[in-house]
Amino acid sequence: MFKFFANIFGYVLNFIYGIVNNYGVAIILFTILLKLIMLPISIKQQKTMKKTTKIQQKVKEIQEKYKSDPTRMNQEVMDLYKKENMSPFSGCLSSILQIILVISMFYLVSRPLTYMKHVEPDLINQYAQELQEAEGGTNYQEIGIIRLKSAEDERVSLNMNFLGLNLSAVPSQNYKDWKVFIIPVLYVVTSIISTRVTMSLNKTKKKKEENLQENTKDLVKKNDDEIDMMEEMNKNMTLMMPLMTVSIAIIAPLGLALYWLVNNIFMLAERLLMDKFIKSEEE
Repeated sequence: MFKFFANIFGYVLNFIYGIVNNYGVAIILFTILLKLIMLPISIKQQKTMKKTTKIQQKVKEIQEKYKSDPTRMNQEVMDLYKKENMSPFSGCLSSILQIILVISMFYLVSRPLTYMKHVEPDLINQYAQELQEAEGGTNYQEIGIIRLKSAEDERVSLNMNFLGLNLSAVPSQNYKDWKVFIIPVLYVVTSIISTRVTMSLNKTKKKKEENLQENTKDLVKKNDDEIDMMEEMNKNMTLMMPLMTVSIAIIAPLGLALYWLVNNIFMLAERLLMDKFIKSEEE
């Protein structure tokens, strides 16, 4: 499945590259195009998240009311979701899509000759043997072929120079060159900013909900410890995600880190704009 999407993404990325003739610029434009295509899904997901937040208090009331009868409690919760025309698993869609995109993009940037340039396998194998003899091989065979044969053969040529950075470089293999860490560091910085903005928006929503829930004060108090624990877990997970993904970016070609960086920037802008859009729509 991931190879299927990597192949489709490769055709689009190669088309854009044919226009701009720069791998970095092509990745940026591809990321923007992908965000625009995914925008309707993102808007629907954001609305679902807001709606889920609103019915959480009702779920807590049901859990408190039927805590001695788990079967009845589960049935009441399912009936609530059915009444609100929602699925308890609706929030999983975004996570699944993100996993598909991340792994498919890893396939694409690590094997650009296969998925982007669509070079014949026989030619790739031939050049791979020459690469083995010349350099002893590499973790990213096709990146090595581009570096070795790009000047000689147009079929395996890609302009990977982007603002003085070589997007075929792998930070873990070029750690003596400080420039290879620029994009991964910027990615971490934008991830932290995005996390803080999201947490700030969530805190604002929580305060508004607390003002509207004065009549259920006692119940809220009973669930305070549980809610705080969940929020702390969510906070830790949110902070850990950038560290987990940057660890992948360090062992992958810089093209992947550039995609994540641009995606982060536009995701932050999208989140802020959608929050205002949905808020004005509700008003």
